[in-house]
Amino acid sequence: QVQLVESGGGLVQPGGSLSVSCAASGSIFSINDMGWFRQAPGKERELVAIVTSGGTTNTADSVKGRFTISRDNAKNTVFLQMGSLRPEDTAVYYCYARIRSTYTLRDYWGQGTQVTVSS
Repeated sequence: QVQLVESGGGLVQPGGSLSVSCAASGSIFSINDMGWFRQAPGKERELVAIVTSGGTTNTADSVKGRFTISRDNAKNTVFLQMGSLRPEDTAVYYCYARIRSTYTLRDYWGQGTQVTVSS
Protein backbone atom coordinates (compact mmCIF):
# COMPACT_ATOMS: atom_id res chain seq x y z
CA GLN A 1 0.00 0.00 0.00
CA VAL A 2 1.27 3.43 -0.95
CA GLN A 3 0.34 6.70 0.71
CA LEU A 4 1.05 10.34 -0.03
CA VAL A 5 0.93 12.54 3.04
CA GLU A 6 0.92 16.30 2.60
CA SER A 7 1.90 18.93 5.11
CA GLY A 8 1.93 22.70 5.12
CA GLY A 9 -0.60 24.99 3.60
CA GLY A 10 -2.82 27.43 5.45
CA LEU A 11 -3.73 31.09 5.33
CA VAL A 12 -1.35 33.74 4.02
CA GLN A 13 -1.69 37.38 3.01
CA PRO A 14 -1.28 38.48 -0.60
CA GLY A 15 2.38 38.82 -1.45
CA GLY A 16 3.36 36.33 1.21
CA SER A 17 5.08 32.96 1.01
CA LEU A 18 4.11 29.45 1.96
CA SER A 19 5.53 25.97 1.54
CA VAL A 20 3.92 22.57 1.22
CA SER A 21 5.54 19.16 1.19
CA CYS A 22 4.45 15.63 0.42
CA ALA A 23 6.04 12.36 1.46
CA ALA A 24 5.37 9.04 -0.21
CA SER A 25 5.54 5.87 1.84
CA GLY A 26 4.69 2.19 1.55
CA SER A 27 5.57 -0.47 -0.98
CA ILE A 28 7.63 1.69 -3.32
CA PHE A 29 10.12 0.35 -5.82
CA SER A 30 10.69 3.64 -7.60
CA ILE A 31 9.01 6.99 -8.21
CA ASN A 32 8.81 8.60 -11.62
CA ASP A 33 7.19 12.04 -11.67
CA MET A 34 6.13 13.89 -8.53
CA GLY A 35 4.22 17.12 -8.51
CA TRP A 36 1.43 19.38 -7.43
CA PHE A 37 -2.00 20.11 -8.83
CA ARG A 38 -4.59 22.50 -7.49
CA GLN A 39 -8.33 22.91 -7.65
CA ALA A 40 -10.17 26.10 -6.86
CA PRO A 41 -13.92 26.13 -6.12
CA GLY A 42 -15.92 25.69 -9.30
CA LYS A 43 -12.84 25.03 -11.40
CA GLU A 44 -11.13 21.96 -12.77
CA ARG A 45 -7.99 20.54 -11.24
CA GLU A 46 -4.92 22.02 -12.93
CA LEU A 47 -1.22 21.32 -13.00
CA VAL A 48 0.92 23.59 -10.85
CA ALA A 49 4.34 22.01 -11.21
CA ILE A 50 5.91 18.63 -11.77
CA VAL A 51 9.43 17.24 -11.36
CA THR A 52 10.90 14.07 -12.85
CA SER A 53 13.13 11.65 -11.00
CA GLY A 54 16.04 13.26 -12.80
CA GLY A 55 15.10 16.72 -11.58
CA THR A 56 13.58 18.18 -14.73
CA THR A 57 10.74 20.52 -13.84
CA ASN A 58 7.68 21.80 -15.61
CA THR A 59 5.83 24.74 -14.07
CA ALA A 60 2.52 26.28 -15.08
CA ASP A 61 2.79 29.70 -16.67
CA SER A 62 0.48 31.14 -14.03
CA VAL A 63 2.99 30.43 -11.26
CA LYS A 64 6.29 30.55 -13.13
CA GLY A 65 8.80 32.74 -11.36
CA ARG A 66 6.79 32.61 -8.13
CA PHE A 67 6.62 28.89 -7.27
CA THR A 68 9.52 26.44 -7.09
CA ILE A 69 9.21 22.68 -7.05
CA SER A 70 11.91 20.35 -5.78
CA ARG A 71 12.23 16.81 -4.52
CA ASP A 72 14.36 14.69 -2.24
CA ASN A 73 14.61 11.28 -3.85
CA ALA A 74 16.19 9.71 -0.77
CA LYS A 75 13.16 10.70 1.28
CA ASN A 76 10.52 10.21 -1.46
CA THR A 77 9.41 13.77 -0.80
CA VAL A 78 8.36 16.63 -3.05
CA PHE A 79 8.29 20.27 -2.02
CA LEU A 80 6.53 23.33 -3.38
CA GLN A 81 7.73 26.75 -2.31
CA MET A 82 5.20 29.44 -3.12
CA GLY A 83 6.05 33.12 -3.18
CA SER A 84 4.38 36.37 -4.18
CA LEU A 85 1.08 34.67 -3.53
CA ARG A 86 -2.09 36.09 -5.03
CA PRO A 87 -5.75 35.60 -4.10
CA GLU A 88 -6.18 33.58 -7.30
CA ASP A 89 -3.71 31.03 -5.94
CA THR A 90 -6.33 30.05 -3.37
CA ALA A 91 -7.16 26.39 -3.89
CA VAL A 92 -6.81 22.91 -2.53
CA TYR A 93 -3.35 21.70 -3.48
CA TYR A 94 -2.96 18.00 -4.27
CA CYS A 95 0.27 16.06 -4.28
CA TYR A 96 0.77 13.63 -7.16
CA ALA A 97 3.23 10.83 -7.79
CA ARG A 98 3.63 8.09 -10.38
CA ILE A 99 4.92 5.16 -8.39
CA ARG A 100 6.18 1.75 -9.35
CA SER A 101 5.51 -0.98 -6.84
CA THR A 102 6.41 -4.65 -7.26
CA TYR A 103 3.75 -5.37 -9.88
CA THR A 104 2.21 -2.03 -10.78
CA LEU A 105 2.92 1.44 -12.11
CA ARG A 106 0.16 3.85 -11.21
CA ASP A 107 -0.71 7.37 -10.18
CA TYR A 108 -1.30 8.30 -6.57
CA TRP A 109 -2.81 11.42 -5.03
CA GLY A 110 -2.60 13.04 -1.65
CA GLN A 111 -5.64 14.04 0.34
CA GLY A 112 -5.21 17.72 -0.48
CA THR A 113 -4.19 20.71 1.60
CA GLN A 114 -5.94 24.08 1.58
CA VAL A 115 -4.01 27.20 0.63
CA THR A 116 -5.88 30.45 1.16
CA VAL A 117 -4.48 33.81 0.10
CA SER A 118 -6.45 36.61 1.68
CA SER A 119 -6.01 39.78 3.64
